Amino acid sequence: MTPEAVAAFFTRSDGSYRFARWGRPIAPMVIGVEDATLSVMEGAIEAIATLANHPLAETDPELGANLMIFFIRDWHELLDTPQLGHVLDELDTLVPRLQAAGANQYRSFRFDAAGAIKAAFVFVRMDAAMSGLPAEAVAFGQAVQTILLWSDTAFAETSPLAQAGEEGPVLLRSGVAEVIRAAYDPVMPVVADDPSHALRMAARLPD
Repeated sequence: MTPEAVAAFFTRSDGSYRFARWGRPIAPMVIGVEDATLSVMEGAIEAIATLANHPLAETDPELGANLMIFFIRDWHELLDTPQLGHVLDELDTLVPRLQAAGANQYRSFRFDAAGAIKAAFVFVRMDAAMSGLPAEAVAFGQAVQTILLWSDTAFAETSPLAQAGEEGPVLLRSGVAEVIRAAYDPVMPVVADDPSHALRMAARLPD
C-alpha cells in the first residue's frame, strides 16, 4: 500500500489530515440486540482490539462505558432515549438530518486533552440494507470504524470488509488490517494532523 493510499484513510472531505487512536482501554457496551447478536458484537470488538494490540476493560473509570453501540429501528427513537441529549448536544438537529439523508449509521467521537479518542457513540439503524447483512458483517464493520478516527470518506465507496465466497467468513479488506496494526505501533503518535504521518505508517506496512 502506497503512502498516498494510507493518507486517503485519514484525509477528510475538506482536505485536512486528522488521525487519532484510542488513548485508554476500550470499555464497550452494546444496546438493543438479542443475546446471540451481543456475543457476535463482543467477539468482533475483541478481535479488532486484539489486532490493534489495544486493551479492553470492563469499565472506564471516568465514563463507565466509553464505546456505546446502539441498535435502533428509527432515528426518532434517539429523541426518546433518556440522557442521550447529554451525550449528543446536537441531538435535536441531528435526528432530522439523519432522517433526511436516509442514513443507517452514525458515529460520534469524544477526545481527551491530548486529542486521543476517549469515547465513541455509535448508532445503527436496522433498515432493509443493514438487516440484510450477516451479523458478523455489521459487528466487524462497526468495530473497525471505531478503532481509529478514519476520514469521513474512508469507506464511503468501499467497505472495509470482504467475504470469502457467498458463505465464507467475513474478513478485513486487504490493507485495512495492516493499517490498524501500524496505527497502534507504540512508536507511532496517538494523534497526528500532518500528512507526513502517513509516510511513517506506510513504512511499517508489509511489502
